[in-house]
Amino acid sequence: MQFMALIYSADGAEQNYPGGPDKMMADYYAYTEEAKKAGVMVAGDALQPTSTATSIREREGKTSLTDGPFAETKEQLGGYYLLDCKDLDEAIKWAGKIPTAKYGTIEVRPVMIWDQ
Repeated sequence: MQFMALIYSADGAEQNYPGGPDKMMADYYAYTEEAKKAGVMVAGDALQPTSTATSIREREGKTSLTDGPFAETKEQLGGYYLLDCKDLDEAIKWAGKIPTAKYGTIEVRPVMIWDQ
C-alpha cells in the first residue's frame, strides 16, 4: 500500500530543531537513505517556500489566481514522502522518523488506488 506523508511546519520553525537546521538536514539525508534501503521510499521532495505558491480557483466559469497558499495557517506544507508500506502501522512508524515530526506535523494518508 502507498501512503503519503505530508510534512507541515511553520516558517522558520526549523530553528527549533534539536541541534539546529544543519543537524536537521543531516537527519533528513539519513532518513531518506534509511527509507530507500528499506525499500519503502517511492518518492519525496521538499517544496519551495509558500511565498512562491499560486492558488487557482474556478467559480462560475471564471478563473482567479491568488499569490500564496490556499489557506492561511501557521503550519504550511513543506514537502512529502510517498511511502510503500504493508499497512498503516508501518507507514506511521516511518512517518514518525521524519525529522520535522520533532517540531512540526506529519500527516499520513493512504493513496487512493483506482482499479484499471
